[in-house]
Amino acid sequence: MLSATLARQMGARQIHYGWAVLAATFFTMLVVAGAVGAPGVFIIPLQKEYGWSSADISGALAIRFLLFGGMGPFAAAFMNRFGVRRMMLISLSIIVGGLLLSMGMTRLWHLVLLWGVVIGIGTGLTAMVLGATVATRWFAHRRGLVMGLLSASTATGQLAFLPLLAALTERFGWRASVLLVCGAILLAAMVVLLLMRDRPADLGLPPYGESEVHPAPPQPASFGALLMSPLRILADAARVPSFWILFFSFYICGASTNGLVQTHFIALCGDYGLAAVGAASMLAMMGLFDFAGTLASGWLSDRFDNRWLLFWYYGLRGLSLLYLPFSDFSLYSLSVFAMFYGLDWVATVPPTVKLTAQRFGPERANVVFGWIFAGHQLGAASAALAGGLSRTVWQSYMPAFVAAGILCLIGAGLVLLINRGRSKTFVLA
Repeated sequence: MLSATLARQMGARQIHYGWAVLAATFFTMLVVAGAVGAPGVFIIPLQKEYGWSSADISGALAIRFLLFGGMGPFAAAFMNRFGVRRMMLISLSIIVGGLLLSMGMTRLWHLVLLWGVVIGIGTGLTAMVLGATVATRWFAHRRGLVMGLLSASTATGQLAFLPLLAALTERFGWRASVLLVCGAILLAAMVVLLLMRDRPADLGLPPYGESEVHPAPPQPASFGALLMSPLRILADAARVPSFWILFFSFYICGASTNGLVQTHFIALCGDYGLAAVGAASMLAMMGLFDFAGTLASGWLSDRFDNRWLLFWYYGLRGLSLLYLPFSDFSLYSLSVFAMFYGLDWVATVPPTVKLTAQRFGPERANVVFGWIFAGHQLGAASAALAGGLSRTVWQSYMPAFVAAGILCLIGAGLVLLINRGRSKTFVLA
């Protein structure tokens, strides 16, 4: 098997195979994120082709965000039971199927079913939980840096694809962009098939930074018990105040990123006369700065109090969102916003994962983070819907952007209430 051969070759050079798993996961999350971010390019073309309103399309995308997050805790349990590699391949297959079928849609319910339900489930089977699982399972050291890399891949994928997709959509129509995304996903599936393994123990290796091989923990024997395990973990976590602080802060994170900016920024710029390709280029710039900012966040989260990191991240993001409505939407103003906001796009993820692992233990961290990430996507769904309603009712996205900025400032104060250390009420049996 290629992964075993490569592991031996890397071991001979004293390179841990976890870095190969990290590379495969990085590429997969990058491509899946491109599929998640693509509908932001398609809002205006769909309005023109089918006559659907912003609220109609935003409603379908809100369902996708809800499923993307709501599947997270169960995706973590499925990964623990059936294996990361298998779940990644199933996820990629569902996404490709939904995208290909969507090329023939003609009615609004087709959009809701395919882009809302099918792609929501497909992307939710991995989501950000995949990164948390790989980081906590394969890396005992450099976990913050690894999570920073994987978080950066998600936001960068959502944004970096957009200029190319916008250009293809403008010239050949949105279906050409869908085909490009499908091709990239199939390439990612090949990488997963060749390189991905579930645990270091599968190759007789310890996690990076440790010397002891950890066998896989016992899993629920029945499928019913498997489905119930995330709910039992939620019941335990819900008794810990830190869980709810992390949940609501991540709700604010999702509302102020994926739900609002990723979904509505291109249409917002269109209201001020900026073409879709130019607006997508601004999002791509955010992606580049996000990559640097999230890597730095991962490095910082291994060294400093993660609560104070989150305080600064949410505070600075809130200020940037409050700045945007008062800008003149010139190239200079939007570039300033893209740089300032982009540095903080998903910088919140590494500290949040670190705080989750510290307080709830490494074995359950991916499931607990899955529930926290559900809060993120609930916020994203709320903002996606609110942005569309704001544009439909008030003919402006600005009320939604101001509200998101205020929420971020509230989140900055909220995270300082998280207690230090691991919770004594949440200990593995």
